[in-house]
Formats: sequence, structure tokens, C-alpha cells
Amino acid sequence: MATVNTEDQFKAIISECRSLFEKKLHDYGASWRILRPSSLTDQLFIKAKRIRSLETKGASMVGEGIRPEFVALVNYGIVGLIQLAKGYVDSVDITPAEALRWYDEFADEALALMIRKNHDYDEAWRGMRVSSYTDFILTKIERIKEIENLHGHTLVSEGIDANYMDVINYAVFGAIKLKEGE
Repeated sequence: MATVNTEDQFKAIISECRSLFEKKLHDYGASWRILRPSSLTDQLFIKAKRIRSLETKGASMVGEGIRPEFVALVNYGIVGLIQLAKGYVDSVDITPAEALRWYDEFADEALALMIRKNHDYDEAWRGMRVSSYTDFILTKIERIKEIENLHGHTLVSEGIDANYMDVINYAVFGAIKLKEGE
């Protein structure tokens, strides 16, 4: 039996997510640059809530499953990090090539974080249920909302960027687990 390599699996999922992101950049440009932080948080929220709804109901009325929503969470999480770094604007101000450079930078940061955490937690994510990733993602989104409501002024908590990173990593884990189940 071949040894499973989390880093390789993570990179494969990010590559899949990036490919979709690149295709959407072709179709829409970086139209997401106009999203204010609260709107982006709400977009993450509806994606995560849809996953939870599908997990609970066991069926989809629109024909798309859970895995594409995890991919969307990865991409919107990276968009969130870009928006934190650059701020929102009233009209698109970056080219698709620039957007992809930003995407790659934050995807690399998410990978590095996953490697560090995976070392410390000894691959604990592999023993978790996919539904737990969904609940943790929803919790991270609620935390982001609270931090936004506090205008970023936390006392002891990590910032919005750390929560986006966790959303990305849990979504990648969900996509990996669902792919293993295919």
C-alpha cells in the first residue's frame, strides 16, 4: 500500500481550486475586488451553510454536491486574504495575472501553515468527520463576523487572516476526504 502524503494531497487540491479560480478570472475578471469584508464573510457563510444543509438533508435540489462548495471555500478564503492585504475597491484594479500571483502567495502560506500544524497535531484531521470540518468552518466564519463587528480590535484572539487560513485548510481537508471517498 502506498504511503499517503498530506502535502501532496494538499497541493493537488489547491491546484484544482486554482484551476477553477483561473477559469473564473477569465470569465469575470477580478470582480470580487469590490467585495467589502462583510460581504465576503457572508459569501463564505452561505457556502458553509449549504454544505451543512446538504450533510443534514443528504440530498441536493440544484445538483451540485458538497465537494464543489469546499473548493469554493478555499477560493473565497484566498480572496479574503487578498482583500485584507489590498482593501476593497469600487472597480476592478488588478489583472488576472496579478490576481493569480496573489492567489499563489496565499496558497503557499496556507500550505506552510498546514505543514506546521500537521506536524504538531500528528495528522489528527484524518480521524475527523467531514461534518466536523463544516462545523469548524462555520465557527471560524462566526469568529470573523465578531472580529469585523469589533473593527478588528480583539483582546487575545487571532485576527481575521488566521481565521481565513483555517477556513482554507479545513476546506482542503474536506475536499481531500471526499475525494478519498470517491
